[in-house]
Amino acid sequence: MNVDSILGRKDSTEVRTIGPESTIAQAIERLVEHNIGSLVVVDEGDDPVGIITERDILRCCANDPERLRRARVADEMSRDLIVGQPGDDIDYVMGVMTKNRIRHLPIVDGRDLVGMVSIGDVVNVQLQETRYENRHLRDYITGTY
Repeated sequence: MNVDSILGRKDSTEVRTIGPESTIAQAIERLVEHNIGSLVVVDEGDDPVGIITERDILRCCANDPERLRRARVADEMSRDLIVGQPGDDIDYVMGVMTKNRIRHLPIVDGRDLVGMVSIGDVVNVQLQETRYENRHLRDYITGTY
């Protein structure tokens, strides 16, 4: 199974984005509004340039809560954007996310941002596959085909 199959199962593949000049307060509003944990930061041409996550925001305000009002997304975002592709295998994606300790993976096709998968999406797919395999193994062992 690959990333494209996860995107096909999602209710929406719309990726929520924000500009680098937006404030952290605006990023929080958007995260809460859409009940999500990250926003892809895009430049004027809608090209991904980073990601801002709940964790980035917590780091920003941990010692200075007033910083939320004045800090820009560009100041706090992760610039080394790690991305996946629609054809990536689920096991590979899980390895990338685990190795890099990230919970959200933007999916790009060429230069186009086509979706976002979370670690929860990946775990759910693997759980479904495991249940499916277990059922078939049980049926095979018990002869109930």
